[in-house]
Amino acid sequence: MTTTACTSASTAATFPSFASYVRARGPVLLRAARSLSSNPNDAEDLLQTALTKTYVAWERIEDHRALDGYVRRALINTRTSQWRKRKVEEFACDELPEPDPLPAPDPAELQGLRDAMWRAIMRLPARQRAMVVLRYYEDLSEAQTAEVMEVSIGTVKSAVSRALAKLRDDPELAVLGLSRIAA
Repeated sequence: MTTTACTSASTAATFPSFASYVRARGPVLLRAARSLSSNPNDAEDLLQTALTKTYVAWERIEDHRALDGYVRRALINTRTSQWRKRKVEEFACDELPEPDPLPAPDPAELQGLRDAMWRAIMRLPARQRAMVVLRYYEDLSEAQTAEVMEVSIGTVKSAVSRALAKLRDDPELAVLGLSRIAA
C-alpha cells in the first residue's frame, strides 16, 4: 500500500486555471487575510489585491503546488506596504487649535424676539392663528392640521400662506428685522 507524502502534489492538475484555484481556496485564503486585518472589509480588499498580484504572475509561477504560499506571501507583503504607506494626519503642536466660540445670544434679546413674534401671531385672525400654531409650533403636517381643524388641505395651505404674508408685513417684526426670516 502506497501513501502520498505530499497531498498537494496534484495541485497543478487540480487547479488548471486561476478561477478554479480561487473558487477552491478562496475561503482558506480569506481566513488568512482576516488574520492580518481586524476589519473584515479590509481583509477582503487585502485578499483581492493579493489575488490580483497572483493572477498577473500566474504564468510565471513554476510550482503550482506552492500557490497557497505564494498568495500568503503576497498578502503579507501587501499588508506591510499598506502599513508603511499609511498617512499620519495628526501633528504635535504647542496649542490646541480650538475654534473661536460663537457669541451666545442675549437671553433677554431672545425673549424680546419671542414676545414680538407672539404679539404678531395674536394679531392674526383666530382661524389663521390656529393653523399657524398647529403647523409651525406643534409641527403637524398639512393633512394633520386639516384633520384637526376639520377643513380641506387646500384651505390649510391658503390660510397659512395668507397668515405668513401678514407676518411678513407686520410692522413690529419689520422693525426687529424678523420680517425677512418669515419670508
